[in-house]
Amino acid sequence: MKKITALIIDDEAPARDVIRHYLGDYDDIAVAAECANGFEGLKKLAEMQPDLLFLDIQMPKLTGFELLELLDDPPVIIFSTAYDEFALKAFEVSAADYLLKPYSRERFAEAIARAKLFMQDQSKHRDVVAGLVQQREQSKEPLQRIVVKTGHKIHLIAIDRLLWLEAQDDYVLVHSKDGDHLKSKTMKYFESHLDGSEFVRIHRSHIVRIGFIKQLEQAGKDSYRAVLKSGVTLPVSKSGHAKLREILEPS
Repeated sequence: MKKITALIIDDEAPARDVIRHYLGDYDDIAVAAECANGFEGLKKLAEMQPDLLFLDIQMPKLTGFELLELLDDPPVIIFSTAYDEFALKAFEVSAADYLLKPYSRERFAEAIARAKLFMQDQSKHRDVVAGLVQQREQSKEPLQRIVVKTGHKIHLIAIDRLLWLEAQDDYVLVHSKDGDHLKSKTMKYFESHLDGSEFVRIHRSHIVRIGFIKQLEQAGKDSYRAVLKSGVTLPVSKSGHAKLREILEPS
């Protein structure tokens, strides 16, 4: 019988040790590799294509949720986390299984049993992962950075480097001080997760950092455009114009 291959991604060595120790109870599961950060983990996922992934959520270089955004076809995942109200709510609503640190051998066994059921129905697991991502997107947790994958390269764009966003079909083109990158998200997502005191949606296709707007100009009888400090001009909708007038010309 072919063994289940497992990959462990956790930045804490003791946490990896616990998982490896508990897996000693399972002759049908073999640890293919351990990774101390999400960047290394992404590389190993592509190389090994494991059946089972133990994924920590709170990691400094690349969080578990950020890593999840970059996976097109994830293996069955058992998430692990220290207490985080946003993470726990997302897990519970989506029905994804997670281990709340510290966890017992018995709780670990429950997670393994659930993971094996998902392995028998991969489509159900994909639905669960999609539900988890959707729940995270519906939360109002503010963005700290944007993670983008271009080929084999991972880019972390800090929000304070973000200049403006542009809708591009099913993607959003992220313009930052460090370059331009496509992200598979919606404008609605960014509008609800960016600080409204720093960013404004001026058009259905554009969100701009307020401090990056040089001036507001009239483009026609009833149309306007925003001139950015880079010289780029963007169309402004009627609602966007009202927002900008309120921000740029306070009473």
